[in-house]
Amino acid sequence: MYTAAGQPDREQLVQRFAPLVKRIAFHLMARLPNSVQFDDLVQNGMIGLLDAMDRYQEGFGAQFETYATQRVRGAMLDGLRENDWLPRTLRRELRRIEAAIAQLEHEHGRVPTESELADALGMSLADYQHTLQEARGHQIVYFDDFAGDGDESFLDRHISDNSADPAAILEDRNIRQTLVAAIARLPEREKLMMGLYYEQELNLREIGEVMGITESRVCQLHSQAIARLRAQVVGGLPKAAGKRKGGSRG
Repeated sequence: MYTAAGQPDREQLVQRFAPLVKRIAFHLMARLPNSVQFDDLVQNGMIGLLDAMDRYQEGFGAQFETYATQRVRGAMLDGLRENDWLPRTLRRELRRIEAAIAQLEHEHGRVPTESELADALGMSLADYQHTLQEARGHQIVYFDDFAGDGDESFLDRHISDNSADPAAILEDRNIRQTLVAAIARLPEREKLMMGLYYEQELNLREIGEVMGITESRVCQLHSQAIARLRAQVVGGLPKAAGKRKGGSRG
């Protein structure tokens, strides 16, 4: 990986770590709407990889891969930061779904089925599943779930500094316990899918192969599971006064 002069051979390093960039892009794609292009993520990720090579001074082994992963992911997020990828109309539909989930769970004392949710929303099952398919950018926690009024970009609701990010908020004991309980209430198929994605870090195609379903169906199950979790968790999030400012790469 070094030239005759003892300098890092960037071309060989790029070839070696290009699969890492693609793997991160594949994993991130599942959290973003269909409008996000895979090639755009990879292009931004390669910029992060080159930046990591320039900054890192201790060789290019396992420790570099850990460092590069952070830089690559950060570069991808930076490339998305200026865009709000989840349309407001779709967000409104997702809030309707969350409200229907909460209402049906309260009425029946169990998690509602897809058909029950579609009926409650006045939608056909196909239309309901299409909405789930379009909601790939839906997350468990958004900044505007606990911040005050004001518009923020998509990634500013997902990525923040260490003082106010969703992950830090979820580390609060009460919220974490609520989330654990909500996950335990998920239907078995959705629970399996979430475990394969978040614990095993499989991408949607790989999860589909394990579960014997299509990639698009995995996407629908993911969006529905997130909606179920939000219906349980978001009501307990603290609301901050005022609008959050700034934010750094996560």
